Amino acid sequence: MDINRHEVLEQITPVIENTAMRFGLVPIEIEFIKENHRWFLRIFLYSRDHDITLDDCENVTRSLGDLLDELIPVKYHLEVSSPGLERKLKSEKEFIIFKNRRVSLKLKEPLPGETEKIFKGEIIDYDTNEGLTFFRFDDAQELLILKSNIHNAKLYID
Repeated sequence: MDINRHEVLEQITPVIENTAMRFGLVPIEIEFIKENHRWFLRIFLYSRDHDITLDDCENVTRSLGDLLDELIPVKYHLEVSSPGLERKLKSEKEFIIFKNRRVSLKLKEPLPGETEKIFKGEIIDYDTNEGLTFFRFDDAQELLILKSNIHNAKLYID
């Protein structure tokens, strides 16, 4: 059976978002992917007020089961989890969600007058037009980093 995974994602995303919202959670990433001839639906949950627990994952999994079975025309494995302590930030939305969190940032080009491309610091703010306002720990400096210059970013813990 030929599956258009983008169409499936389009159909299931609102269902997943609404279900997560009922538990006060936000799905920051939803992935529907085929690996080793098996389909996987991976949902990464986030909460503004607590770390994601096993109960959070189970509640969402239980609530979604039958709904998703009706929308997904193939057998699949459902994995619901937290984003992880050192998650790579994959979307602009995540820079906003993880405001005030520590990140390791890798730039495409060093900032003017500098040679380093990797910094540790904290997300102060994110603007889709301007880019990332970032507090760099090395020199306690607040920087504006254009989104076009961000190679990657990931959460980190000390």
